[in-house]
Amino acid sequence: MKIIVTDEVAQEGLAILQRDPRVQMDIKLGLKKEELYSIIGDYDVIITRSGTTVDKPLLDHATNLKLVARAGVGVDNVDVDYASAKGVIVVNAPFGNTNSAAEHAMALLLSFCRNVTKANGSLKGGAWKRAPFTGYELKGRTAGVIGLGKVGGRVATRLKAFECEVLACDPYIAEKRAHDLGVKLVTLDEIIKNCDIITVHTPLTSETHNMIGKKELAAMKDGVIIINAARGGIINEEAMLEALDSGRVAGAAFDVWSQEPPDSEILKKLIGHEKMVVTPHLGANTFEAQVNVAVDVAKEILRYMDEQPIENAINIPKFDASLMGQMRPYLNLVNVLADFIIQLVDTNLNKITFTYTGGLAQYDCTPITVCGLASLLNRRVEQEVNMVNAQLVADNMGIVVEEVKSTHSEDFSNMITVTIEGPGEKRLISGTVFEGVPRIVKLRDYQMDFRPEEHMLLLAYGDRPGIIGKIGTILGKHEINIAAMNLGRREKKGEAMVILSLDSAVPADVVEEVRAATDATFVKPLYLITAK
Repeated sequence: MKIIVTDEVAQEGLAILQRDPRVQMDIKLGLKKEELYSIIGDYDVIITRSGTTVDKPLLDHATNLKLVARAGVGVDNVDVDYASAKGVIVVNAPFGNTNSAAEHAMALLLSFCRNVTKANGSLKGGAWKRAPFTGYELKGRTAGVIGLGKVGGRVATRLKAFECEVLACDPYIAEKRAHDLGVKLVTLDEIIKNCDIITVHTPLTSETHNMIGKKELAAMKDGVIIINAARGGIINEEAMLEALDSGRVAGAAFDVWSQEPPDSEILKKLIGHEKMVVTPHLGANTFEAQVNVAVDVAKEILRYMDEQPIENAINIPKFDASLMGQMRPYLNLVNVLADFIIQLVDTNLNKITFTYTGGLAQYDCTPITVCGLASLLNRRVEQEVNMVNAQLVADNMGIVVEEVKSTHSEDFSNMITVTIEGPGEKRLISGTVFEGVPRIVKLRDYQMDFRPEEHMLLLAYGDRPGIIGKIGTILGKHEINIAAMNLGRREKKGEAMVILSLDSAVPADVVEEVRAATDATFVKPLYLITAK
């Protein structure tokens, strides 16, 4: 295995590879593009950081390249899509800075509580003052951790060591994860209302953007302390500034900003606020973290060489061609089923079961299971999940994954059922392939038969005359066209379930209008990426 290293990477990581007799490594730093193009065709692996752009021209010259190893979190300098098209695996090291980020969050919290930055400036300025810098203890306080992933979990552990009572909020992990950490899993509202300290450790997504704004800050306890060492934009910075000015929030400590470097007037005022402790995105900026990311990518390369599962692959390596030909229609089906059912689940995931019935059960269904698991988890976690690392991600989240097979099937020659179980909740969906097209044939205990589309609306309600007409009237009023409708019910005037295929998405206010008009017990707009 020939490896070229084109950027500065910690020697501790390179040494792991250099000890392997299968590896021939060349360290060539500072190469010009033309120089790199002329030699890259000789290498199987390239190890980079941010200094090398792995783009289409480089990949076109890299005729033997099998793996791009980015010794760090970001892959902005790698054309992942084109690498995938070329069959090149891209790996990174998203968790090499986990401990550094957790420790920095604690450093920010302690610096604020004990007035470290203010006292430091005062003493260096020649003053000997103690009274102005009276601080707070952590012992006995209630701390809320929003996001209980690798970083949030470490922060929770450290807060417990300081004798805090720790509450945690994370809808995307199993209850076992919280139990193992010795923290109480609660809702976001409970964190907001009950905690003296709140620290966020989630990715920045459409769901978490401005997750803490004016409404949430107003509902917090007087004198709350807020820490953000995750991503800028999770906490609304203008609302944060107002809460500090009003005295509702005793103080805050931020390492990350919605704009980096910060340039807006709001950010400048927030950074300069006397109740703020601030740092310029230093969470991963430790010597140890740089070593960790180098070691992590080195281990990924060894896993690839040993044909072992790769934990942090950004894209999906290809299956054996014969296996793919056999499984391709069902890989598409399981993606659709997963994409559909995960949008119906609001609780933590404890168990996921993939059931195969009919002739399909005679074969190795592992590729289908892993593909479906990746589709489910990609809606729930920060890192990119694929068929290589899906099971590892599920294991880390404490999710039990089971595969059940039965060659006996009364209804269809082949059928896949995905069942998701969480606290007090169970969702089930079944599907088959008809003339190469996915069909959903069962939802919960309702027999259905419809082709999944990009935009859909699912309702459950008490069966009575006129309901379908009301739904159609409301959607028509808002110029949302119904392409198809499928109705399921157990008995006359019992509970009914209807699934509508639509030409466009249903806005939230229209969903609420439909809910009110139908007294729906459940209503959910669905957006199926896999059906586009």
